[in-house]
Amino acid sequence: TTFFICSKAVSFNKSFFLNFIIAIFYYLHLDIFKLRILVSVSNFILGFRMLGEYDDESSSSGGEVTPTHKNNLHSQNVQQNPSILSSLRSVLIVLSTALICFAAARNSITWHCQRFWGASGDFWQAQWDKFLDTVGEDPFSLWVYGTFVLSFGVYWLFGGIYTILDLTNKPSAIRRYKIQPGTNEPVDTKKLVKVIWCVLVNQLVVGIPSSLFMYWAMKWRGYPPLRELPTFHWVLYELAVHILTEEAAFYYSHRFLHSRYLYKYIHKQHHEWTAPIAVTAIYCHSIEHIFSNLLPPFLGVFIMGSHVATAWLWFTLAILSTLNAHSGYHLPFFPSPEAHDFHHLKFNNCFGVLGVLDRLHGTDTNFRQTRAYVRHIMMLSFIPPREAFPEPDACKHKLGKR
Repeated sequence: TTFFICSKAVSFNKSFFLNFIIAIFYYLHLDIFKLRILVSVSNFILGFRMLGEYDDESSSSGGEVTPTHKNNLHSQNVQQNPSILSSLRSVLIVLSTALICFAAARNSITWHCQRFWGASGDFWQAQWDKFLDTVGEDPFSLWVYGTFVLSFGVYWLFGGIYTILDLTNKPSAIRRYKIQPGTNEPVDTKKLVKVIWCVLVNQLVVGIPSSLFMYWAMKWRGYPPLRELPTFHWVLYELAVHILTEEAAFYYSHRFLHSRYLYKYIHKQHHEWTAPIAVTAIYCHSIEHIFSNLLPPFLGVFIMGSHVATAWLWFTLAILSTLNAHSGYHLPFFPSPEAHDFHHLKFNNCFGVLGVLDRLHGTDTNFRQTRAYVRHIMMLSFIPPREAFPEPDACKHKLGKR
């Protein structure tokens, strides 16, 4: 929630939001010294954002608002390829926002959460002890069979809900949240059966051996004792590492799959769906499933030597994220799937999960010039994104020009 609110503040360049969040952090017992640090960093973010907007405005106007004239050719080049300054600004915004969240969370939010965790820690530890007493403490069973059952259950429980929506088109109100209206309304049954068969093969024939490999890797790496659950702070720290590691691993593996040597033979299968549905998340070639779907989420677990419970929590979040990204629905209070949906539509933009590396490498340039980019936010109301941010009327636009 903190990451989202701060990112919203940066996106809309409203200092009120950041100052409001900082005030909340102060109310939650953040000391004056760190409050001054947060104010300084927030002002730096907002100033850098304004500088970027000034640079973008100058580029789009052909240099009319800048002291030095920029010709039209240069303006087009700026629009086609993001400048180094623009990419650097994006990275600094993300890092500075992360710094604000980390500094504040360490001294305020997690203080309250730790009180709850400490008060209920015995409860969770007791439940974990009961679970281990029931299923046993065999690491092999937990890492292999436990991981498979969890991932299989989460995928089909929530993927099944999305599939029912796609098959029945009910409730009808849900269709207002379609990213590509008119597609999969309802979904083609024959195509869906093909997807389900492929997904089951990937989960059973590829997934179980991959879980076995994961166990061997963790046994070689070393994992913490099974009985003792990690602390709240350590879980947060590990999840942050998992997210960043997956972003890097998925972005580069995914972009590599789009190379002319691999796309036709491996990745093209996944892109049969230009308007994806949730269960197509792992509808792909088995090689792609291993190196682009399974390996990136596991790398962070391996690097950190995570507890099996933390790994299960992270795998659950990763599965829910990819189901949402492929769902075809931009639902309220859910993370925006606009970027990945655009990737399926156009193929050559938006390769990552978070979008940070896309911004840095300029692989979201076309996406940022569309209306979908404007809608690429978490909707905090029940107004459908296409109604809140409608497509421009082309006929009206032409008449206006005349």
